[in-house]
Amino acid sequence: MILAASLGLLAWAVRAFRRHETTVDPLAPERASQLVSDGPFLLTRNPMYVAMAGVLVANAVARRSTLGMLPAAGVVLLIDKAQIEAEERAMADKFGAEWVRYVATTPRWLSPRSFPGRKPSV
Repeated sequence: MILAASLGLLAWAVRAFRRHETTVDPLAPERASQLVSDGPFLLTRNPMYVAMAGVLVANAVARRSTLGMLPAAGVVLLIDKAQIEAEERAMADKFGAEWVRYVATTPRWLSPRSFPGRKPSV
């Protein structure tokens, strides 16, 4: 289930980039031609990274390994600091006020605010 959801999220994000005819290359965020903020980008600013982490979590769950969660946590921490911060600076420079509005409404990772109107289960 986690693996399928993660791969589905990844495919949905790639389709959104392609539909907007902008780059999917995380090493060249300055080549972005449009700020993609629909589809999976309504839930998180980084659906592709969430999907990558989800694949690692799915592997740990499949192996029934608590220690298997460490690579997922490590990837999230590394990507958050080394990659996402640089991408976000590039997006802020390129898209200005549009980026500021997007950041104000969409979390970097998944969070309860990714799902407005959904009541927490008791």
